[in-house]
Amino acid sequence: MITLRLHTNVIKKIILSAFKANRGKYTYEELVIDGLKILDMMRNVGCKVTIEGKENLKDLKPPCVFIANHMSTLETLVLPAVIGKEFKVTFVVKKSLLKYPFFGKILAALKPIPVTRKNPKEDYRIVIQDGFKRLQEGISVIVFPQATREIVFEPSRFNTLGIKLAKKANVPAVPIALRTDAWGVGKIIKDFGKIDPTKPICFFIGKPLYIENKGIKEHLQIIEFIEHSLRKCYN
Repeated sequence: MITLRLHTNVIKKIILSAFKANRGKYTYEELVIDGLKILDMMRNVGCKVTIEGKENLKDLKPPCVFIANHMSTLETLVLPAVIGKEFKVTFVVKKSLLKYPFFGKILAALKPIPVTRKNPKEDYRIVIQDGFKRLQEGISVIVFPQATREIVFEPSRFNTLGIKLAKKANVPAVPIALRTDAWGVGKIIKDFGKIDPTKPICFFIGKPLYIENKGIKEHLQIIEFIEHSLRKCYN
């Protein structure tokens, strides 16, 4: 019952926002507000939401590259709200998401960077090329280095694409550790699974890192930050 009620409310909000986006009238501020409302919906069904590290963005001048682990649909809906309206952001997304009914219209309004997840070399070229353009426009880029959503964080599957983009554009990389498995993976519709209020929702924002040399040190620092933050959330 909780799952049905929450997803119904979220879908209603997505549909209304998609109609606005289709007419070119959906603003970034509205996107942030929608994300905050969805987080409130999660709280209203009993989920505990923790957001830490916003102070690390206080004196940071946009744009930057946000590098996060990827766990569920929830972060795609709410990360702009978690980061805040001071940073206009877009995502590196799987190209097929842009074909989703309604939600695809909202994503398209963000000028995302679509990749296929089938051709790593081509995806790399697109992210570096288009990501660089977005950053030059003052739009920060959210990168999920994992190829797919994973409940268990596996460092070996966490690539350096975000680090390379930050170095190319000479902007800081900001790690984000998230736990969002309270929003499960669906059996019929993958993006809308069971809601489990017993699981906490956590967003930890780390300090900005400035990439030196090949960025190996910074990549390891991001992995360490995510692992440490997730241990806090699971304990």
